[in-house]
Amino acid sequence: MIAVLWGAGPAVTQENKMTDTKKPNTLPSVLTYDDVRAVSPALEYYTKGPLLDSLWKRPDLSPRDRSVITVSSLIARIQTIEMPFHFALALDNGVKASELSEIITHLAFYAGWANAMSAVAVAKDIFHQRGIGIDQLPPAKDKLLPLSEEAENQRATQVSNNFGQIAPVLVQNTTDLLFRDLWLRPALAPRDRSLVTVSSLIASGQVAQITYHLNRAMDNGLTQSQASEVLTHVAFYAGWPNAFSALPIVKEVFEKRHK
Repeated sequence: MIAVLWGAGPAVTQENKMTDTKKPNTLPSVLTYDDVRAVSPALEYYTKGPLLDSLWKRPDLSPRDRSVITVSSLIARIQTIEMPFHFALALDNGVKASELSEIITHLAFYAGWANAMSAVAVAKDIFHQRGIGIDQLPPAKDKLLPLSEEAENQRATQVSNNFGQIAPVLVQNTTDLLFRDLWLRPALAPRDRSLVTVSSLIASGQVAQITYHLNRAMDNGLTQSQASEVLTHVAFYAGWPNAFSALPIVKEVFEKRHK
């Protein structure tokens, strides 16, 4: 039997499993089905069936969206063992190198700098192997997308009124660095940036932030059925407890948007 890497995507033979770090055009392998079976035949079964043959083939989200969600979940949880495969798969599924770069930048703010640096350590090898140079990546400063001044002023005023006396620098940085800069960078479409944020929040159990960002995601074009499918997908990559902890929040958002 051909042993394939643990994850979705094209088969990789046992012979391609990386043993020589200098071997050209070879992505770092993680685990084969044989590896998984040697430890847990049941896990091999669930990986092949419910995960790869079912979840990744569900039509509610495109393969590209599923890669964005998976990459975001792995970075949020610093799951470096699966990053090489899924970073490469994301590129194969239509995520541009510039978008993967921007996802890592975005998650420095939403998952932490150490998480982003862990992703950088993996992505640099993928980019090198694929001949992706700095000229294909987003510049440090770029022309920003248009800002809705009314919506941003409303958000900033509410946050300032609630927390301005508690952490004024944090509140100001949130306005200046996140909502008047990061969120307006053009390397990720607003829907994608929201998808990254919501996925990472669910994966890391940050339920308090889900209400605002899920509403923003749906305002940016994420449908209710797609948002529901995000929960289902993240359950496999971040665990059922994190998905179920988010369920009451998501349910409330859906109900309020229907009123």
